[in-house]
Amino acid sequence: MNLLSWTVEGLAPWKTCSPRKAVGLTCSEPDDVRLVGKSSRCAGTLEIKHQGMWRPVNDMHYQWDQRSADVVCAQLVCGSAVSTTVTEGDSDRPVWWITSSCVQSASALQQCLLETDIVKTYSSLEVICSDLLAQPIISLSPSTDGVSEANEQGLQLLIGSNFTIRCSVEPQYPGGSFQLILTTSAAAQNYSLPAVNHSAHFLFYAADHTHQGDYRCVYNIYVFSQNFSSQSRPLSLFVAASLTDLIIRLFVLLLTMMLFITGICLYFKEAEEAGM
Repeated sequence: MNLLSWTVEGLAPWKTCSPRKAVGLTCSEPDDVRLVGKSSRCAGTLEIKHQGMWRPVNDMHYQWDQRSADVVCAQLVCGSAVSTTVTEGDSDRPVWWITSSCVQSASALQQCLLETDIVKTYSSLEVICSDLLAQPIISLSPSTDGVSEANEQGLQLLIGSNFTIRCSVEPQYPGGSFQLILTTSAAAQNYSLPAVNHSAHFLFYAADHTHQGDYRCVYNIYVFSQNFSSQSRPLSLFVAASLTDLIIRLFVLLLTMMLFITGICLYFKEAEEAGM
């Protein structure tokens, strides 16, 4: 058995980032490593493309562990490993062989491939990564009334209008639930609904300033004997009076001031006449 390649001296440590959490890093996925067989690219049987052929991967020394799976998830920009197992197939099949110790120290899985006369096996490696779920989408429902144009503070709602916030997610797994989290300057509020057809609609009546703030959808689901969640981008809502309401309020204010001034004038006039 000969080692095709091992570590390369002088290579910088891995820089990884999640598509939902990247800050100042360029995230890219390798085109020669993948996880297949599940409803997410971040879960399934580990395969490597070598010599133009995709094959499952197995550990020559049967020492595959969570740390090795962490490296796979990092390379795929899928977060960290939640679980990993060695699975047995119904028949032997061609595989690529690697060693766990190499995976944990090399800069790419391709560097850990081994040449060996053993080319087939019943077993393969399965990896489940933390960034399993697609990012939810948050939006105002098209049926929402009283929505004016967006401004630098976010979408503007008219006071007293009804509005619906829709949370949805790419179809991957049936079921699950959505949390809608409203964060204001004073506190945070939490609403929950089950996912129906991979979405949920949160209806609010008579908008006022308590509805103003940042909204986020969080999708939660239990799969692969684990709880997973994924959070949407924020949606900022700003509640304001309509132009008609402002005109009416201004008119009432001016009328009140005029009546007040008129009353003061009449008072002083009567007082002046009484003193004469």
